[in-house]
Amino acid sequence: MQKLTHTDLYSLEAYARERPAFRARVLEHKKARIVHVGDHVTLVFEDRLTVQYQIQEMLRVERIFEAAGIAEELEAYNPLIPDGANLKATMLIEYPDADLRARKLLELHDIENRVTLQVGDLAPIAAIADEDLERSTDTKTAAVHFLRFELDAAQLAAFSHAEVAIAIDHPAYRVRSALATATREALARDFA
Repeated sequence: MQKLTHTDLYSLEAYARERPAFRARVLEHKKARIVHVGDHVTLVFEDRLTVQYQIQEMLRVERIFEAAGIAEELEAYNPLIPDGANLKATMLIEYPDADLRARKLLELHDIENRVTLQVGDLAPIAAIADEDLERSTDTKTAAVHFLRFELDAAQLAAFSHAEVAIAIDHPAYRVRSALATATREALARDFA
């Protein structure tokens, strides 16, 4: 999938006009790219459109319009775009109550390194977590992680017709979630 460049982005003025329609399009697009893994972990599989939205929102909120600032945002977010043989996801650990969340982030230490993607009966693919920077400490995990799943040729070939599931095998959180057909089909387009 092609990385974003400055020319792919709306100016702040144009984005102010286009934002309602663009935001609605992105939110609809994301529906098939969200996977709930149990009750408290969600993976949002990123692609060019979801990353463009994140960049546009950062530029809007931070009022960034200079070329250097835009280049920094592109450099920060472009690595989230899949590049042919992988899937990339934002992993969110969600507990609405702040005190409970704080306790759970201690219990779930290292959960980001215990996530796998399973394509049919092929070998599970271990997530590569937080390549850009370390988000966890020695004692607790962070509430947000970035994951990459690298697929081999057999997994890529089977992806569009096999059952695909996400599993987490952590002592405090063991769960497996099969991807809905619409999700599998949406993610298969990331390999084009």
